[in-house]
Amino acid sequence: MTAAETPDETTAVLDPTPADAAVESIHRELTAFARRARASAGRMHPQLSLVSYTLLGHLEERDGRRATDLAAHYALDKSTVSRQVSALQRAGLIERRVDPEDHRVQVLHLTESGRHILGEVTESRRAAFRERLAGWPEQDLLRFAAYLERYNAWPGGAPDEERDRPALRGTYR
Repeated sequence: MTAAETPDETTAVLDPTPADAAVESIHRELTAFARRARASAGRMHPQLSLVSYTLLGHLEERDGRRATDLAAHYALDKSTVSRQVSALQRAGLIERRVDPEDHRVQVLHLTESGRHILGEVTESRRAAFRERLAGWPEQDLLRFAAYLERYNAWPGGAPDEERDRPALRGTYR
């Protein structure tokens, strides 16, 4: 192959492979999914953004976490988490408690109000997913769940992501 025939980064792929087309489709569909999720979060509960919802869910699942742990887990800037935490605390959905093992550390926990709202929103989201997936055969649902788990288990994810996987890992295969 001569230098003129050697492709470089600026060369457009004229005939993408089926795998290239699939990756583009995955990118497009995941982007649409993320946009829909953000938009629907406000409809589920006006005070609870998608970020707030995920933070509350993580705090419930882990029975509390430090703000720095949340930032690391979700690959968010500490200032972003700090703003979210302040808003959730002002809304009475979370509270800070001193860590019994290290009194210098504050751990974030859901309040009863936070648990209640999270439960309502979670049930609404589950109902929306059930409705959207109602016509899917069980085998398709199991494959889809397995593919999403596999995608999200990529080693480039959050450092504690694999450890934080639910106990259902492998259930879908």
